[in-house]
Formats: sequence, structure tokens, C-alpha cells
Amino acid sequence: LGVNEETYDPAVHHVLSNASCTTNCLAPLAKAIHEEFRIISGFMTTVHAYTNDQRVADQAHKDLRRARAAAINIIPTSTGAARAIGLVIPELAGRMDGIALRVPVPTCSVVDLVCTVETQLCQDPTDKAQRKAAIQRVNEAIKRRADGKYLAYTEEELVSSDFIGHPASSIVDLPSTNVIGTNMLKVVSWYDNEWGYSCRLAELAKYVADRL
Repeated sequence: LGVNEETYDPAVHHVLSNASCTTNCLAPLAKAIHEEFRIISGFMTTVHAYTNDQRVADQAHKDLRRARAAAINIIPTSTGAARAIGLVIPELAGRMDGIALRVPVPTCSVVDLVCTVETQLCQDPTDKAQRKAAIQRVNEAIKRRADGKYLAYTEEELVSSDFIGHPASSIVDLPSTNVIGTNMLKVVSWYDNEWGYSCRLAELAKYVADRL
């Protein structure tokens, strides 16, 4: 929702996917960046709250890292969220990948997205004024694209617990935006991986029901 729901055709689409909480965070953000600056390639890291697929104490799991005690470790693991972007935004198929770092917080996660883009963001990356202007340009583009429901933003210096219960899919942390070189940008976006995702799931069910 907020990215490709207008393509839904009840006569054709009988099985739908709401994707993952991380894809729901990444997709509206990637769409905004791609439409403004044209993404060449991107890599994301999600620092993700631990989930019930992990173990309370070290024990058997097919993923040896997820087998480790979830509440006392930072656990690197896989995520299909970035690769799934190609299913949501076909233009980005094969252009993005990512990893997850599972951390011992109960909910609220954050995506760190780094992209190279076609648009030249600054001519001289060693010029502090140009770099500052480029960062501001990225943030202004995100502000224009943010609808508040799916893609939101904050200019406050907040932490993960401040976003517990936030219904948006993706809340961009504007103070963390950065630009390096002439065409590489970094954006950080928060999401309540439980509540935000549940909101989208309920809304998707209603969206489909209204069109049957």
C-alpha cells in the first residue's frame, strides 16, 4: 500500500501478498528516491527487532546465527526485503539487496538505505556548502513525497522507542540523511515492525473487500 495498490485487479489477482514489514518500510522510500533521482543500485541494512523465529537461548535452528540467544546478541542474518522490491517496483528488479541485523529490542526497527543515483547531487563533494545543499535537496524531495500515512518523516532527534505504535510504514529520519561523492545518498527510516505492518494488513483487507 502506498506504492502499487492501483495495479490491483480483482478479476486477475486472486492471491495477494502484503510483503514483509521491512519491505513495507523500504518500498515507499525507494519509490520516492527513484522517482526523484533514479536509483542505479542500492543496499539496505535493517536493524530489526528480534522475532519469535529466533531462540531465547542457544539451541537448534537451520540458521546458525538465529540459533543464538536473541536477547543478548546482535545477530546478522538474511532478509529478502530488498530483493522483493523488484516485485513491488519492477524498475528496481535486480538493483537492490540487503542484510538484517537482529537486535534485542521488542519492536521498532530501522532501515539504513544507501543508493547510487543517476542524478548528480553535487559537483564538488569536498565543498561543504555543496554537500549540505545536496543533503537538503534529498530531504526536501522526501518531504514532498511523504503522505504521512505510508511515508512519513521526522526532523526530531528520536530513538526507536519513540516510534512504538506509529502507524506509518516508513518514517524517514531526516537528520540522518547524508550524501557522499557526487551521486551516492544515504537515508534512514524507522518503522514499528509489528503495529505499522498490522495497520497495512488490515487496510489491504479492506482495500480488497471494497473492490470485490
